[in-house]
Amino acid sequence: MTISGQFIAAVPRFSRVSSVRFASNFLGERAAGIRSEQSKKPVVTLPGRTLSKMSEMPVDSQYPGTAVIRLQAARERAKTLSPDRLNGEWNSVRVNLLWAAGLKDLSNVAPGQGYTGHCFNDYIHCDATTMLGDVAHNQNSGQVKGIAVGNLLGPGIQNASDPALGEGGTWCTCMNGCNQEPPHDVAHVQFKSRIAWKLVWSKTANFEKFVIVDDDGNMLNTGKPTGRLPDLRDRMQNYALVQGSKYAIAADSLQ
Repeated sequence: MTISGQFIAAVPRFSRVSSVRFASNFLGERAAGIRSEQSKKPVVTLPGRTLSKMSEMPVDSQYPGTAVIRLQAARERAKTLSPDRLNGEWNSVRVNLLWAAGLKDLSNVAPGQGYTGHCFNDYIHCDATTMLGDVAHNQNSGQVKGIAVGNLLGPGIQNASDPALGEGGTWCTCMNGCNQEPPHDVAHVQFKSRIAWKLVWSKTANFEKFVIVDDDGNMLNTGKPTGRLPDLRDRMQNYALVQGSKYAIAADSLQ
């Protein structure tokens, strides 16, 4: 094109249709690039689990109330308990179990406000459950048989949990219903959380020994404490709650 003796290169014109196609192609390519980058984000896995990593915090997709990092730490603590810490006088052994679970030894506060004198000391409060803070205040609406409606544990969990173990809190939740598959106990139903571990007294060892097993029933440790143990009826009933389930297998292997 020539204007007043000057040559001006012709600039191609885009029709309305071609402009829309150009924008669509550009945005489509950009979106594909973003999806490609997102697909490169890391995925955290545990044995038998697939966990997505969100803001550096792994999430258990099946039981999203689980404080996964805290659960792993509680299991590691349980594994590292040496025989002298599990075979000694019962009161000392129980304090070591509280430590492994991420709980404080609180016997001078009111029940419901963090009292842990009953934890691992009767037949039923033997699940070390590690849950996220936003589910710690969940209540039982009647889903768990044998548990009071409400069952508000949040304030006690907050007061009794050792923050050094990681995100979330710990409580010694009730075991009843754990012999079902999937488990239908307080941890899995009320808190939608796996247990870090469970204490089970062994019938084959005359209820003088216990095992610590994880959520899949794998044995983490075992002990034979001395002194004044929980009442024999409690130890027998503790085993009865898991009898025939995956949680009884390790206990049944003891002699």
